[in-house]
Amino acid sequence: MCLAIPAKIVRITMTDDELLRTGVVDFSGVQKEISLAYVPEAVQGDYVIVHAGFAISLLDESEALESLQAFDDLAAFEATL
Repeated sequence: MCLAIPAKIVRITMTDDELLRTGVVDFSGVQKEISLAYVPEAVQGDYVIVHAGFAISLLDESEALESLQAFDDLAAFEATL
């Protein structure tokens, strides 16, 4: 099973080649550099779905926050087990 996770773009590194464009995203406090090749329209502040180090699509902010809250709720529940 694969899992794609929402993240907020906090910085974009521009290059002459769109396929080499990268960005730093924030996963609820954890930051990681990823490829933005599949989402050339993405800008700083956007939310994206990230899978295997690649942003694969843009995500509406309210949907992203709802998904992140669900992950937080799941983690809190697992902590009670």
